[in-house]
Amino acid sequence: MLDLAWLTLVGVVAGALGGLLGIGGGVILMPVLRFGLGLPVELAAGTCVFGVFCTTVSGSLRHYRSRPLSLGRLVPVMGAGAATAIVASLAFHRLTGRETWLDLGVGAVIALIAARMVWEGLRGARVDEQPPDPSLPGSLGARLTIGGVAGALPGLLGIGTGGVLVPAFALALRAPVKTAMAASLLCFTVTAGISLAFKLAQGYVVLGVAAPLGLGALLG
Repeated sequence: MLDLAWLTLVGVVAGALGGLLGIGGGVILMPVLRFGLGLPVELAAGTCVFGVFCTTVSGSLRHYRSRPLSLGRLVPVMGAGAATAIVASLAFHRLTGRETWLDLGVGAVIALIAARMVWEGLRGARVDEQPPDPSLPGSLGARLTIGGVAGALPGLLGIGTGGVLVPAFALALRAPVKTAMAASLLCFTVTAGISLAFKLAQGYVVLGVAAPLGLGALLG
């Protein structure tokens, strides 16, 4: 019971941050699963996607209700993300057993996200002063590129794309930050769902761990 309560609490924290910041919470879940529980990297990645998917579904519904978006502008991002998520999920199956490369990949992505956040904090960037706008600015090519890059992460590494999508939308496309967060969660729901389906079929989700994490994420 203690383990279930602890895992649920971890899910709550990840889900709360996901809803607050527009991320999937994988940067919290993955280290806990990998080092806290000692799961092999392929099982940690698959189980992480389960929790991330619960976060994105719940968070995207809440954000969309409070901040309507132009879904037509998001279709290219979702489509490109879905395509790369499929390819990356197939590649992930071939990389299992090579824990060094997967650990390095996850660590590099988390480190880059952290470095960007520190840099923006030191710079004192204020992108949140833009007025609300339901559309997502930027060219078609830019949106396809962002979606394609972000879609590969949950499929290949089992972690979220919120740390990529939010700054890409807010800084590269100059979208208001709240629009960027809502758009991130909606797009991420698609790629996380595809990645989760593959990892369930491939047997990389530990359901006994994923269930309390997912429940906590939904509550968070």
